[in-house]
Amino acid sequence: MEAEASGRSRFLFISNGHGEDAIAAAVAARLPDTVAVEAYPMIGSGNAYAGVCPIVGPRATLASEGWRNVKGSLRRDIATGGLATVPPALDFLRKVKGKYDRVVVVGDMVGVFACYFSGHRGLTYLDVYKTGAARLYAAPERWAIKQACKTVFCRADNLARTLEHIGVDARSAGNVMMDAIPYGDYDARARRSRALAVTLLPGSRALTSESFALQVDALRSLPAEMRPDVFLAVAGSVSVDELARKTGLKRTPMLSAEPSDLGELSDGDLTIHMARGGAMGNLLAASDVVLSQAGTATVQALGLGKPAITFVNPRDRRSRFTDEQMLFGEARTVVNAEAPAIGAALRKLLSDDEERRRLGNIGRQRIGGPGAMHAIIDALMG
Repeated sequence: MEAEASGRSRFLFISNGHGEDAIAAAVAARLPDTVAVEAYPMIGSGNAYAGVCPIVGPRATLASEGWRNVKGSLRRDIATGGLATVPPALDFLRKVKGKYDRVVVVGDMVGVFACYFSGHRGLTYLDVYKTGAARLYAAPERWAIKQACKTVFCRADNLARTLEHIGVDARSAGNVMMDAIPYGDYDARARRSRALAVTLLPGSRALTSESFALQVDALRSLPAEMRPDVFLAVAGSVSVDELARKTGLKRTPMLSAEPSDLGELSDGDLTIHMARGGAMGNLLAASDVVLSQAGTATVQALGLGKPAITFVNPRDRRSRFTDEQMLFGEARTVVNAEAPAIGAALRKLLSDDEERRRLGNIGRQRIGGPGAMHAIIDALMG
């Protein structure tokens, strides 16, 4: 191997979801040139690693795309052949055992369990799933972490303490999600023409176009004088043509020279400025409110002080949703999956500057600031 011949350290990043891929890629991008990095995205295309490091391992897709906020997602994954993705993943992990100087798992416990059962030990685990505001680690999770992990970075002090009590090197150094907000070449502020702006984060999974259609219907319900500038962050796996088809909007062919510019969707009345998900930070910085069905991106928006409006539908797994809401508090407004309800919540926030400021402050306090990235890099290079 080139890395071995050159004497460079070899790191493997394992992640299981679009948001997790993006966080892992952000960490990998900050490592020095003395490290040769490869990534194994367990689910999906791993687009977030493009331009950062090579992808290894078998590609796998699930009906849920790993999204456990929807009721019955695990049953549906199994019914549609999801178990068939497990043996190739474990086979690959067994084959690469001992070939990397560091193995870094980013996400929930799926990657940790997969590594444990394939013989990996001494992992660095970045837990970006558990919030610390609701359920802590279950006994089987604590056991697996103690067996397989050398160092764990948690999102909250109480999570780290439960692992410290069983002898694990667990740390709470800040929220790495806030270190990993992506910024690209896109001037959102230059596209502003109204008093306020909203960013749409419809997500990166199967329900994205359905969620986007509801968000658009809510925007159409606003009085003309209250209509904000609208931005859309498009995840790499999302089809813009499908979004246009679902909403009756037409994609304009005019693009700027900015690499992150994806043009506009418009019907002559409502115009939505689109940018790649890699420029999401640019959109959030220029916006006042977020309509979000995303996972990681919701956390990042709230941490930047942008109040979020999220809708739930009967398919959502309420236990996970409730766990998140205990952390987010009032910073995230939750409504039914109906355009009038979403529109009413949006009208309320757009018309009340003081309430937006209050909720923005709550979000910043609840999510916490950046700072974990430096500690993680130090630990990996130590």
